[in-house]
Amino acid sequence: MLNETVQPAKTESVIEPETESLARLYRFAPLDQYGFRQRLVIRLAGLLLYWLILLIGKTVRFTIVGGENDDPNRPQVVCFWHNRIPIGTWFFRDRRIVVMSSRSFDSEYIARFIQRFGYGAARGSSTRGARAALIQMIRAVKAGQSAGFSVDGPRGPLYEAKPGPLLLAARTGAPIIPFSVSLERCWRLRSWDRIEIPKPFTRAIAVIGEPLRIQSGQDPAELAKLQQALEEVRDRGDALLKTLAHRPGRGLRS
Repeated sequence: MLNETVQPAKTESVIEPETESLARLYRFAPLDQYGFRQRLVIRLAGLLLYWLILLIGKTVRFTIVGGENDDPNRPQVVCFWHNRIPIGTWFFRDRRIVVMSSRSFDSEYIARFIQRFGYGAARGSSTRGARAALIQMIRAVKAGQSAGFSVDGPRGPLYEAKPGPLLLAARTGAPIIPFSVSLERCWRLRSWDRIEIPKPFTRAIAVIGEPLRIQSGQDPAELAKLQQALEEVRDRGDALLKTLAHRPGRGLRS
């Protein structure tokens, strides 16, 4: 009887902290460090951005290239450029992908926006707490979740890949999936990366590259390979969009 009483408590003490740390990624972070006005802006901005992309996303007509390279049933590290975050968020919604988010006012409403679409947010960035966030992402991928990286974020330089996803892929064995979406019509914000917001009923080319297997995570050749793969999926999507747009009847098919 003694063993029957003790064993569940031992199992619970080992499993529960890990389960809780994973679940925390999908919950909104407390806003205690912000003033009333900042808390209000974070909540409203996150909600408004969610509804904007939700309503517009339903109207976007996608053509998918390389869909066979995406396996939602296995952990993978999806990599994309920072200015494709809004449409990329819609494309991979409700798959519990974990992304990195900095501990800052500007990033908090973005974290809430993506969490409403079923993403997890590991707090940190290349300038604030990146190590802690990367550890959270490693644990999540090892637990069976996929991860997402805007590889030139959070502040650029534009279209210049950083090594974060290489380290994650090397530590977990998950493949890197290069990804890009090219939009026929969009609004470009006045940000460092000219981030793209899709216009209603626009056509979009989503290109999913072949999986990349990473060994060391610190080899410059691996970073160069990632850079090349991301440029290729971006350029392929842009070129295909222009080619199809000039065909008679504007022959894109969703």
